[in-house]
Amino acid sequence: MSPAEEERSLPLPERWPRASKFALSASAAAVAELVTFPLDLTKTRLQIQGEAAVRRDGAAAGQALPYRGMLRTAAGIAQEEGVRKLWQGATPAVYRHIVYTGVRMVTYEHLRDSVLGRVEGESFPLWKAVVGGMSAGAIGQFFASPTDLVKVQMQMEGKRKLEGKPLRFRGVHHAFLKILSEGGVRALWAGWVPNVQRAALVNMGDLTTYDSVKHFLLLNTTLVDNSVTHSVSSACSGLVAAVLGTPADVVKTRVMNQPRDKQGRGLLYKSSMDCLIQTVQGEGFMSLYKGFIPTWMRMAPWSLVFWLTYEQIRRICGVTSF
Repeated sequence: MSPAEEERSLPLPERWPRASKFALSASAAAVAELVTFPLDLTKTRLQIQGEAAVRRDGAAAGQALPYRGMLRTAAGIAQEEGVRKLWQGATPAVYRHIVYTGVRMVTYEHLRDSVLGRVEGESFPLWKAVVGGMSAGAIGQFFASPTDLVKVQMQMEGKRKLEGKPLRFRGVHHAFLKILSEGGVRALWAGWVPNVQRAALVNMGDLTTYDSVKHFLLLNTTLVDNSVTHSVSSACSGLVAAVLGTPADVVKTRVMNQPRDKQGRGLLYKSSMDCLIQTVQGEGFMSLYKGFIPTWMRMAPWSLVFWLTYEQIRRICGVTSF
């Protein structure tokens, strides 16, 4: 058998390992995103609620709705806009995770195994895991930022309708085309800086924590590489990711959702730092943790569903455990 024939006879995961890992991680992320998406919508609405910059600009603010917590916000969306609206923006969210999760997972494994030099069966220094996690998250989010922008703006369409404002988009593709036509290619990356900052922090919590906790348990306890170990590791990663990522997520959501002029410049915030300062000055430091509970309640089950699904389909497809 010639080398070419021998290569063609290999399973797909061995012939195209990175492409296979991209597809597997994207599939697991799509499942996790659809299951937990209503919590993401609730989180986004809570982060916009009570925005100080909007209150100051009364002409653009519309009539402010009374403050509602997580459960009342979710129930209000279902009652006032319809149950299906709890999944409004789910399509670009799935698109986003196909790009974001696929890129970040492949990048992290490449950095961990080839660049940072992890040795199988040995402990991996935490600082190396942090570097790998933050770098992978930032790279993945940069490529996925346009889909995240569309997701955030579509999630707010139901609120605009209740406030008597015209809807901006007819669907996902119309949203992409409209943003592109009004602001050019650069407009699709509006808010990418806080987006990338948030992704770096979230992945320092998610990827770094999951990888570190999992291999710590395998090396220092009697636990084996099974669903119990994966569940414990994912529970830790979801909590740490929510604590580290929520402030940047609030800033990212507000920067992306703000109205813009014809040149694509934000009317409320000059930059992510300006948004951070205005938010803290106008609403207090804890406003940076608006939506923390739904963020954590989403990240915890999202992390659990994703990691369990990802580890299982890797095993089924003959790819080594993460």
